[in-house]
Formats: sequence, C-alpha cells, structure tokens
Amino acid sequence: MAEFAKLPAFDPADPLGLDDQLDAEDLAIRDTVRTWAADRVLPHVAGWFEEGELPDIRGLARELGGIGALGMSLTGYGCAGASAVQYGLACLELEAADSGIRSLVSVQGSLAMYAIHSFGSEEQKQHWLPRMASGDVIGCFGLTEPDHGSDPAGMRTYAKRDGSGGDWVLNGRKMWITNGSVAGVAVVWAQTDDGIRGFVVPTDTPGFSAPEIKHKWSLRASVTSELVLDDVRLPADAVLPEATGLRGPLGCLSHARYGIVWGAMGAARSCFEAAVDYAKTREQFGRPIGGFQLTQAKLADMAVELHKGILLAHHLGRRMDAGRLRPEQVSFGKLNNVREAIDICRTARTILGANGISLEYPVMRHATNLESVLTYEGTVEMHQLVLGKALTGLDAFR
Repeated sequence: MAEFAKLPAFDPADPLGLDDQLDAEDLAIRDTVRTWAADRVLPHVAGWFEEGELPDIRGLARELGGIGALGMSLTGYGCAGASAVQYGLACLELEAADSGIRSLVSVQGSLAMYAIHSFGSEEQKQHWLPRMASGDVIGCFGLTEPDHGSDPAGMRTYAKRDGSGGDWVLNGRKMWITNGSVAGVAVVWAQTDDGIRGFVVPTDTPGFSAPEIKHKWSLRASVTSELVLDDVRLPADAVLPEATGLRGPLGCLSHARYGIVWGAMGAARSCFEAAVDYAKTREQFGRPIGGFQLTQAKLADMAVELHKGILLAHHLGRRMDAGRLRPEQVSFGKLNNVREAIDICRTARTILGANGISLEYPVMRHATNLESVLTYEGTVEMHQLVLGKALTGLDAFR
C-alpha cells in the first residue's frame, strides 16, 4: 500500500485527472474563458433567460473577441490560431454558463467565420474575418429552412444569375438562425443551376431581413431569427468560390458539432456541481441528503458519465489537432455527450426536488437549453444513421 501514499489526493472536480493532459497554455485559455463567463454571464443569465433576451449582444461579442474566443481555432486574419482542444475547453466553459452564449460563439466562429476562412476568396477573408474575430461584426449561417432541416439538399432558397455583370439574385427563407437579427453578415446557402453554393451576404443589402423568433422555451438567452431573402441582389464575387455542393455546409457543421461535444459537458458539469452542493447542504430526516445511499448512487453515476464525456471530447480534440478526426467520430461525440448531458441534468433536477425547477439554480435552464442542442446541427436520428452507415456500410438515409 506504500505506493498509494505517494499518489496525489483525489480531486472530486477532476476524478480522472484529465487536467494532467493540459499544458500551461491550455489551462490559461480555459481559465480566461471561465473567469470571463463568471464575471459577465453568470450574475445575469437567469434574468436574461427569464426575460427571453440577450441584452447588449454586440458588447458581449466585442468582449469575446477581446479574449480571442471568436474564430479561435482559425489562423490568420486576427484569429487566435488556438488548438482544437483549446477551442473545446472554451466551449465547455461558455456552455457551463449558458448554451446560448456558446451558440453565439460557435455560430460566429465555427460556422460563419469557418465558411469564409475555408471556402472564401482572399478578398472575402480580408474584408470580413478581422472584424468578425474582434466581435465588431457578428455573423450568422443560413442553411436550415422552414421545410428542410435534416435534408438540406432539398432547400428551396435559390440564387440565379442576372445581368451582364454576373450578379446573383437570391430568394428564399432560412429558419432558426442564431445571431440572425444582429448579424452584419450572413453566410447563406442556396440552390443554383450549378448545384448548392454559399454566398456572403451583407445584411444591409436591400431585400434582406431577419425578424427575430420569439416565444421560445429553450435558448432564451440567445438571438434566434428567420432570414428572409426577397430579390437580394449580390455582385458576382459574393459567392464562396471554393464551396460547391453540400461539402461546404456539411464541413462547417462538422466543425461546429465538435464544439457541441465539449459544450454539452459544460452544461452537464454546471448541473452536476449544483446537485453536489445541494446534496451536501439540504437536510432531510436529520442529515444532508448527500449522506443517503440513493443520492450518492445518483451522484456517482452522474460523475461517471460527465467525465467519460469530457474524456471523449479530449480524445476527439487530439484527433482533430492531428488531422485525423472523421465526421463519423464527431457524430459519435455529439450523439453520446448531448444525450448524457440531458440525463445528468434531469437527474440533478431530482436531487434538487422542487428547487430544481427554480431559476435560482441552473438546472432547469440547462435542461431546456439542451433540448435544442439535442436536435440542432444534426438530430439524434441523423447521427445514429451516420454511425449506422459507417458500421454496416449500408445507407439507411432513404
């Protein structure tokens, strides 16, 4: 037993010792984002959620740009050039505050900026990316439509050539678009005579509007909008030159889904920590409920799934940094981690009892937010079919 006496003490906050995998820069980035969220989000987010608004989103975006959180895994053009693991750690800390804040950052960096960075012209990159990295311009990503979510190939938004100068004219609608009504630029995907193409659309272009979607019971501290394109005329060079077909938007989604793998564990961690704290102080039958076997069994199971999920996120991040992460593996991560995060939140709710539904605690807020995270950027069924096809070699999508 002497060898066990030399071991470091067990850390309830890091039972698997995952921090040992992080270097000083990783920890500094994580702690910077955690501190920012604690100072700027956590004191206010329950009120934002209750009111169904995200006040001063532009100010928050500039602050996030100031700490390097926007487009942080991209290189050049004012972006931080962080590793995939560092970006994941940031997503975890942001979603531990609220899924809406992580969505703001994810849509900005992993969808809108990633699309321009990966598929745009040099002129498009120089014009938009530095201002998006600083948070001075907010971006959105228009793929989902009212009638086409899981089947983007069926989109009805259409772009046609018009005029001798090769202008494009866009018509259509996009739905459930994060950041839409506050965005200065929208990356919009549309059918053309040559297949699906992406377009960089300044939101002050005549014919573009983005009415905000209200009456949400999830992601309430987030701006969600519809995009309406009514004869939106764009110059020939508004198209993303390196993206043809669904390869472009699906590549963006894979990058954003990777952030969700981490982010969902942030929401789960927040609920788990709330449950542990509550169990140690709430007394019933003359002692803290954390001293009862059934409560400890719940906490142990929650801890196992939480840290397994974080371990999975670490593994996928290392693979992404090595250039070896496949889309099927991202589906693996999103399917597992969001599903387990929801279960952790629901179990935390049972430990808190009636207090679990109060905004005095984060549990119900995270649980309702995760109901959106469960289905956006790929429903459970879509990720099951991605894995099913990879496992069997048989396509069951149709």
